[in-house]
Amino acid sequence: MAKESVKARNRKREYLVERYAAKRAKLKEAGDYLALDKLPKNASPVRLRNRCRITGRARGYMRKFGISRIVFREWAAEGKIPGVTKASW
Repeated sequence: MAKESVKARNRKREYLVERYAAKRAKLKEAGDYLALDKLPKNASPVRLRNRCRITGRARGYMRKFGISRIVFREWAAEGKIPGVTKASW
């Protein structure tokens, strides 16, 4: 489980990316890289990291569900994810 500070930092980055998205797109289209450079570093979408919504784990992230493979496996076994069943053949 990730530290709360790491999860909070990522949430802050998500907020900044969303807040500056329109401004960044406008500046990029205009080719004004000096003004683009003056925006906060964390406003860049490249600095975001996909993290599990439950544990904050960065590795083994399943984009379709927004959770890590470990949480996915637990929830699937408990039947908490609709339409997902354990394979057997």
